[in-house]
Amino acid sequence: MPHFTTSWFSQATENAWEKIVPMVMPRHVLEVGSFEGASACYLINRFAAHAPFEIHCIDSWQGGEEHQSLDMAAVERRFDENLAQTAAKAAHTVSLHKHKGRSDTELARLIARGHYNYFDLAYIDGSHQDPDVLFDAVAAFRLVRPGGLIIFDDYLWTGAPQREGAAIDLLHCPKPAIDSFTNLYRQKISLIPAPLLQLFVAKVTD
Repeated sequence: MPHFTTSWFSQATENAWEKIVPMVMPRHVLEVGSFEGASACYLINRFAAHAPFEIHCIDSWQGGEEHQSLDMAAVERRFDENLAQTAAKAAHTVSLHKHKGRSDTELARLIARGHYNYFDLAYIDGSHQDPDVLFDAVAAFRLVRPGGLIIFDDYLWTGAPQREGAAIDLLHCPKPAIDSFTNLYRQKISLIPAPLLQLFVAKVTD
């Protein structure tokens, strides 16, 4: 059985995904920020039941500012074990591609290797710092096909725990970067109504 030590991929998140993600019945998935693999395992269980499934998982497994107390080497081992177990039980073949590194480097490599307009779904849940989030959003737009989905996690996340009375650092919150992306690409995307734990975007055109 897969083992997860957190509940970040919550029941509320799964409920929204059950309503929205089947709109594209994804067979080719890109994930930025994989941690222990909870979302990747959900996608494999849900969609490799119907057809062969391919997923590309990008993570440095070094952790961000909110992970400083965690043993990230152990987190990566759980990811490997969880994905291997889940893929082995899938009804159809699962092609798993683990990209260990920074998302800017790994996303650029996918574009250079010809994955432009390739993915049905991109899930962005990596760095929470605005420059990183904005890069991930723009690169994911290039990699997702017209008609595909981009899901942004932690839309209203307000940063790692601060000392009492400290101001929120907006450069360490995903929302300003996600809003910048949706404003700049507003003629190429449509927003899908859903609880604002996450933001769901459909790519309409290049």
